[in-house]
Amino acid sequence: MALVTAGIVTHTSVAQAETKALVSSSPSNEFEKVLLQFHNTERERKGAVPLRWNDTLEDQARDWARRLAKERRMYHSTYEGRHQTGENLWAGTAGRFGPDAMMTAFLNEREYFKAGQFPKVSSTEKWQDVGHYTQIIWRSTTHVGCAIENGGGFDFLVCRYWPSGNVTGTWID
Repeated sequence: MALVTAGIVTHTSVAQAETKALVSSSPSNEFEKVLLQFHNTERERKGAVPLRWNDTLEDQARDWARRLAKERRMYHSTYEGRHQTGENLWAGTAGRFGPDAMMTAFLNEREYFKAGQFPKVSSTEKWQDVGHYTQIIWRSTTHVGCAIENGGGFDFLVCRYWPSGNVTGTWID
């Protein structure tokens, strides 16, 4: 039996931290290219500008993915611990899922998304049911970096976003 789980995070600060200088780069392998393509295909569908890959975010994501794999459990880093970036998490049986399946798990939340002021953006009345999706399409987010690590029979995917999405009080459509 294959197992899949995902986690999301939000923060309540309306003001974003000042945007730090991020240098765009290119995904270094096919896995990263597929992740970025899935992000940007959905963003284009929603009229948002494409995300750019960022090696610093990828490195931060890899560090957290390694920790999750080592501890063999999935949980979010603190907002401060992840340098005020957004974070999407996914975990599943090791080797059973490709990047397309991982991203599809996030994008399937589209079914429950409704335009509105965050966190009132879900037809289920629980923003957690759409939080991965809203981070992906968040209009002010410009950069992404993701990494995957294996531990305890699971693959752990971590994606980090700058600036962070899912900001309470912000309109999203």
